[in-house]
Amino acid sequence: MRKDAPVDIIEELLWREQIAQSTDLGALHEALSSGSMTLYCGFDPTAPSLHLGNLAQILTVRRFQQAGHRPLALVGGATGLIGDPKMAGERNLNSQEIVQEWVGRIRAQLERFYDFDGPNAAIVVNNYDWIKDISVLEFLRDIGKHFSVNRMLDREAVAARLAKDGISYTEFSYQLLQSYDYLELFRRYGCVLQTGGSDQWGNITAGVDLIRRTEQASVYALTTPLITKADGTKFGKTESGTIWLDPSLTSPYEFFQFWLNADDRDIPKLMRTFSFKNKEEITELLAVTLERPQERAAQRALAIELTELVHGRQEREGAEAAGKALFGQGDLGELSEAVLSASLRQASYGQVESREIIEGELPGISELLVRCGLVTSKSAARRTIDEGGAYVNNERITDEAWRPTTENLLHGRWLVLRRGKKNVGGIEVVSG
Repeated sequence: MRKDAPVDIIEELLWREQIAQSTDLGALHEALSSGSMTLYCGFDPTAPSLHLGNLAQILTVRRFQQAGHRPLALVGGATGLIGDPKMAGERNLNSQEIVQEWVGRIRAQLERFYDFDGPNAAIVVNNYDWIKDISVLEFLRDIGKHFSVNRMLDREAVAARLAKDGISYTEFSYQLLQSYDYLELFRRYGCVLQTGGSDQWGNITAGVDLIRRTEQASVYALTTPLITKADGTKFGKTESGTIWLDPSLTSPYEFFQFWLNADDRDIPKLMRTFSFKNKEEITELLAVTLERPQERAAQRALAIELTELVHGRQEREGAEAAGKALFGQGDLGELSEAVLSASLRQASYGQVESREIIEGELPGISELLVRCGLVTSKSAARRTIDEGGAYVNNERITDEAWRPTTENLLHGRWLVLRRGKKNVGGIEVVSG
């Protein structure tokens, strides 16, 4: 982990526009400047992987550690059994076995981002460890009595649910559990700051209030803005779904391409939120992108940095090489079968059954362009070929009667098709 971090973490977060809300920012600033502080951020295992929204929170905590503070990364083995209320409706409760499996997967993901050695070494904690043994009576008497139902009803998600279909007591009680986490971490580790997304403000400040009431101590809360795209859509979503941190759910190639294809209007916000480059480096990249947008300098720098951070150098290099090769800027033959397969499955692709191969020849180029979705009809395919825009394995095809053979298959099963410079598709040969 880089050690050349800024000393003043609040100033760093302010220029990055990463502070949405805070309890007494001046006092927090002073406390952080006085020495190392212990802070935490929680992640519930409500899915088998963390996603890009979680990554923004992970990296905020990473910035605190680089500035000399001690992070506690909490995995919600208990709160994940309940689920924070969503405006859309009641969550489906997962079994304890599934939740505990996801705890392990998410814990492993979190461990990639923090330093576990040195004076401010990170600790990964699981709230199941302290919630599983507390009795209902103890919890209601010692914790529940400090909460006002009136204030809990004011929370946006709760109010929306009550106005719609109602809310179960299970989800309504989630705020008490999260507040209890903050209290336990205060008692066990001296934790005095909780961070999270701005949608967690009500839960976080409830924990601040609980510590004040039970321990007569002042602690802090800080939230970061929720990220939305310039076109109004949700950040971290694509047409194919959520961008996950688990490579088995979102391949490193797709992860790399997500950043590379970021809208120019979004890139200043994304650079400030996710990059660990300093202010001067980011300002220079944004200036280049504004002056020569076709180069996508900031997008490429962000794709390289984050793919390597999340997936490692080898996977980043493979994803970058795949992107260049698929779009005619590299050698397709140098891509491993795993990288090529993962990349093409994220593109538009179709299949050819082995029984369709006659005397070593596959269906014709027009049929293949249609089958992989690069064109809508054979007449459109012919136009593409006539205009010089059809490619197979980066070789231009000008004869509409051309048929690939099994010798053209990459790794014995793939063809890479392209329409023009930017539209890539794949054909996979399968048994049948």
